[in-house]
Amino acid sequence: MTTESRTIGRLLRQRSVQITAALWVLGSATVFLLAADGLPIQRGHHPETASGAVISGQINLVLPLILVAVTLALTRRRPRIDLAQRSPEPTVARRETYTLIGYGVLVGIGGLMIGKLAGEHAYSLHLPGTIYGLHGETLHAGWVAGWVAYNLIGFAVIPYLVFRRRGYTTTQLSLRSSDRRGDAVLIVVILAIETVAELGGLSSAIFDLSARDLLIGIPLAFTVNFFGTVLPIMIFIYAILLPRFARLTGSPATTAILGGVAYAVIHVFESWAVYDTADAAVLTVILLFLQYLGPGIIKAVLTQRTGNAWVHVWAYHAIAPHVTIDTVNLLDSLRLR
Repeated sequence: MTTESRTIGRLLRQRSVQITAALWVLGSATVFLLAADGLPIQRGHHPETASGAVISGQINLVLPLILVAVTLALTRRRPRIDLAQRSPEPTVARRETYTLIGYGVLVGIGGLMIGKLAGEHAYSLHLPGTIYGLHGETLHAGWVAGWVAYNLIGFAVIPYLVFRRRGYTTTQLSLRSSDRRGDAVLIVVILAIETVAELGGLSSAIFDLSARDLLIGIPLAFTVNFFGTVLPIMIFIYAILLPRFARLTGSPATTAILGGVAYAVIHVFESWAVYDTADAAVLTVILLFLQYLGPGIIKAVLTQRTGNAWVHVWAYHAIAPHVTIDTVNLLDSLRLR
């Protein structure tokens, strides 16, 4: 039996992996059961179908798992990073984790209320029209600025300052590289694979933009999404929560899965989410996991294997998809073309 076969066998025997796989299959099947008349959301300007959502969900898991395999291969000779050692002893880690989860819930609810007061949508972690929803829905610049400021302060600035004040170093927060060359190689490879997959399979609309639109749209999409989505998620989940998951579970696989779960849950108030009926609420929760679990797992694995949360920012978030795909959406939403 090869080393790879033994590794896969150990993974499949882990209870967290078995439970996640079972829930994934159950959730995918439930979409068909509850969405016989269609889903209460749209992708672009067209109603999303049950089969479309489920197929998209499988792709959203398979491609990240391929990237996980690539990551493991490229980092196999690197010294193992023990994220658990960057977290305090279990009692303190548990208390910090529960406090962070409670704080995240409050920030999420606050974003729902303030965003609705300022416009039509909650201040969630993605702009309206991203992934699901009406592409090009009109957004006001002031609302977008408020969205950026709220997410940046709530999920990045305050948690970072609090934990720095508690004595945690940038290394303990996984914000410093221990192998810049290795990190750079990993970033380039993962970014190249993900970019080709997105432009080839999701949308190549950015190639239809004029030179003027590209000069305006690319810096705008990068800046807005970097400070409104990428940095808040990186700090809150992968710099702070992930080492505590590692300490409390003692399992790299369970830690990665919890990173994916946290990534899905933090998007609970997305602009496309529908909670007005029980069926719609169940479907929304399932779609959140079909969309975000896989991407959240690869972000976690990149952080685990390098000890550097910045790696996933550049390899799998800030550029692909928030420039490659979202540039067109942001230009249309702000009526800049």
